[in-house]
Amino acid sequence: MILFHGSNTAVKKPELRFSRSSLDFGAGFYTTTDKLQAEKWAHRTTRIRQEGQPCLSVFETDDSIWSRLSILRLAEADSNWLETVVKFRRRQNSKEVAEFSGGQVFDVIAGPVADDRTADVINQYIAGFFDTEIALKLLLPMKLKDQLAFKTDFAITALVWQETILL
Repeated sequence: MILFHGSNTAVKKPELRFSRSSLDFGAGFYTTTDKLQAEKWAHRTTRIRQEGQPCLSVFETDDSIWSRLSILRLAEADSNWLETVVKFRRRQNSKEVAEFSGGQVFDVIAGPVADDRTADVINQYIAGFFDTEIALKLLLPMKLKDQLAFKTDFAITALVWQETILL
């Protein structure tokens, strides 16, 4: 599988210590199978940090390691996905681990991206302005792209850097 990571700097060897805990699936190294989504991340990150150059780091997965990973797959923006995003976005502990729902530890969490277009809906849901059913009805038409959050050092070893593309 080919995965893209968009940033303001090339990443050949991902490190979890640089991740933020308030993202959709908590702290982790985020990738996507969608090149255009990664390009958007690269431009956004460069704009926010006001340094570097937008670029894509391209990785292939090592199947011998990939098959040994504990992976939570959230295939669509449903109530399980929404509750997972809310749980991780509410966490403030920067040492957060990939542990939730009964203590299960996941190496990778894969699912739809809650991006800038969805932020208002999710924030209003968290604030209690509407219930799960209404939130999902508002999110479904957005055709969300995918993201894969690599949450453990072991998971990171499944990523084999291929190239960096300057944008």
